[in-house]
Amino acid sequence: MRLLLVEDDAMIGAAARDGLRQDGFAVDWVRDGGQAEAALATGVHEMVLLDLGLPRRDGLSILRSMRARSDETPVIILTARDAVADRVAGLDAGADDYVVKPFDLEEVEARVRALVRRRAGRARARVKVGSLTLDPATHEVTWRGRRVELPGREYALLAALAERPGAILSRAQLEERLYGWNEEIGSNAIEVYVHGLRRKLEPGFIRNVRGLGYTLAADGA
Repeated sequence: MRLLLVEDDAMIGAAARDGLRQDGFAVDWVRDGGQAEAALATGVHEMVLLDLGLPRRDGLSILRSMRARSDETPVIILTARDAVADRVAGLDAGADDYVVKPFDLEEVEARVRALVRRRAGRARARVKVGSLTLDPATHEVTWRGRRVELPGREYALLAALAERPGAILSRAQLEERLYGWNEEIGSNAIEVYVHGLRRKLEPGFIRNVRGLGYTLAADGA
């Protein structure tokens, strides 16, 4: 999952970015409202972690503009503003969740996962596609009842496909899910990850649709 982190505090931003990347998220970090607007215009982010007290443009103004133009990208506010009136204003402006600083990164990640489940209409934390089961909280993967250990980006690629079973994701779409800005992408990185997954699961479970991309086989059971 690719996140946009909007945070002007250098220490908080760096710690959040590094921690989220370590746990398998692709993260792009910007430090003011103008950069946030430019990043949102790219349309590549699946969720926004938004501070309110930003240079150049306040986070609440950014959020209101997003909703006014029908941008439904999920937003979690991360802010030091802890008054009830501030919480009400943020949620009424269209935020999906509101977290007060100082925060524990594990809690933020849990809220991200919960929001993904709500948006997908799932109550259960685990994702199941045929004989494949993924636990987003622990990154535990089981295939036909057998636990499979996966490196971070192999897991992220498999999770991207499992979140949309039947959909075909192009190489570019998968790269957008796995990498943030300024992260080097090998020319055949996606193919390498797919090859590794096929060896650990089953060769035919991840299908290559020529000229289009990759999808999970319908008969993965």
